[in-house]
Amino acid sequence: MDQLPERSRRRGEEPGPQQPPRMGPTRPTTLIVAGLAAAALAWLLVSGFYGELPALPWLPAATVAALAVLEGYLAINTKARIERRPGHEPVDPLAVARYVVLAKASSLAGSLFSGFYAGVLLWLLVERSRSEPITAISEDIPKAIAGLVASLALVAAALWLERSCRVPKRPEDQPDGEGPRE
Repeated sequence: MDQLPERSRRRGEEPGPQQPPRMGPTRPTTLIVAGLAAAALAWLLVSGFYGELPALPWLPAATVAALAVLEGYLAINTKARIERRPGHEPVDPLAVARYVVLAKASSLAGSLFSGFYAGVLLWLLVERSRSEPITAISEDIPKAIAGLVASLALVAAALWLERSCRVPKRPEDQPDGEGPRE
């Protein structure tokens, strides 16, 4: 008998032809779970070590924002090139594959950064309301907000780029009876 996963043999399924690995669209649940896990980890880290940590820097937020702008530009440009709009060169298929990989990785990274910044921001807001005003907390809140906004923009731009890389269906690709009605 061919090598099947244990669960397939238990259900009595017969081995079928091997399906090649396939990459599908990014699942929102993956991004949400990653973001929530990062938020919980950030909350625990900050609540235990805030006094020992350096101040939040502006550079990560600026870098993530720059990546979001770059991916937004790639999304606009790639969609126009895939649709072969006038004034745009045809796109290299290998470049589109690379953009999809970039988009998938960026959406997950943006989700992790969003969760981290959200966890830090929530902790800072709770601590600010609970205790006497601490200068470090007041200085870190705008940086955490900027990081959260930039990270959410990266997730949005990455998902937009991923969607822009889809090849539109041509009328001749549709099965009979499903073409455009005249």
